[in-house]
Amino acid sequence: MSEETKEETKEETKEVEVPTKFKKFVEEIEKMSVLDLSELVKILEDKFGVSAAAQVVAGPAAAAGGAGEAAEEKSEFTVELKAVGDKKIEVIKTVRDITAKGLKEAKDVVDAAASAPQVIKENVKKEEAEEMKKKFEEAGATVELK
Repeated sequence: MSEETKEETKEETKEVEVPTKFKKFVEEIEKMSVLDLSELVKILEDKFGVSAAAQVVAGPAAAAGGAGEAAEEKSEFTVELKAVGDKKIEVIKTVRDITAKGLKEAKDVVDAAASAPQVIKENVKKEEAEEMKKKFEEAGATVELK
């Protein structure tokens, strides 16, 4: 196992100590679905006028890093529907599940993807983006993570 892989494994399994006053709150959040968490984040952003997106600081150190390192460090992606495929209804269902849009809105997104790629979701963590891509591919669609 390489040093880099060992480091990644340590970060993934790292336990966070939660202060007693937040334990109940954290336990409730752990029970929520990804879509519910996404909605909660949006509500908190609107309510408090903040953004949960990571701050990006461009400077000499970032410029010296090179393109190869920047690609490895990317942790948020945009999920883009490129092509629908033969199972249009399955793709519409997948769009509804992921975006919590209504039937008409989901159908409109899928129909629009026939002429131009459509953004399904932005600023998605890598694991969630990979999961979405897998669901779309199972439905017969072509998806790109940017």
